[in-house]
Amino acid sequence: MNYHWNFASVFENWPALLIGVEGTLRLFVVCLLIGMSLGLVVGLGRRSKSKPVKWLSTAFVEFFRNTPVLVQILWFYYALPILTGLEISPFMAAILGISLNSAAYSAEIFRGGIQSIEPGQWEAATAIGMSRLQTLRRIVLPQAIRRVIPALTNRGVEIFKMSTLASVVAYVELLQQGKLIASLNFNPLEVYTVIGAIFLLILYPIVRLTYALERRLARSD
Repeated sequence: MNYHWNFASVFENWPALLIGVEGTLRLFVVCLLIGMSLGLVVGLGRRSKSKPVKWLSTAFVEFFRNTPVLVQILWFYYALPILTGLEISPFMAAILGISLNSAAYSAEIFRGGIQSIEPGQWEAATAIGMSRLQTLRRIVLPQAIRRVIPALTNRGVEIFKMSTLASVVAYVELLQQGKLIASLNFNPLEVYTVIGAIFLLILYPIVRLTYALERRLARSD
């Protein structure tokens, strides 16, 4: 195979790629915060003693976990304005699709972490007069979150990679900028190789930091 790699045109368009990196990071931070926070709320709802709350939480998880993120983004962008009359920007459509999908998966992670806490700790807290909310906040959640940090880290990595799906509604992120450069210079192999390298350079240090945090928490235990 006599393909000649030429990265010159990619490096000449670094400003466009940097704009894409900025858009990707912005989307990642917003979706991470919303996805994790809402996931905790839904995860607690899955364990609620109120049947309506438990049913709604379960329905939320099953719906967003069992439908493709790409379809969700497209639906929010094209169908929601028709149903509500409100214009949805590409950024908002991507936030809704990625955040709600991530919240569904995060909810199951938090629920599993809470269920892993021994029932005796709940009983002991009740015996000394703590309410269910106090027990959850002071005893159960701190332990549960420590146990699910590896799973939450994986979820965060997935959210970062899912940001590329926002290109389907023309949101200006890294992949969208890469497509533009590739269409102008006819060099998709070089462009997507550089994009993959950028993702690796951003994600790998974050993952290493979470490994260090896990080891530190293990020593403190």
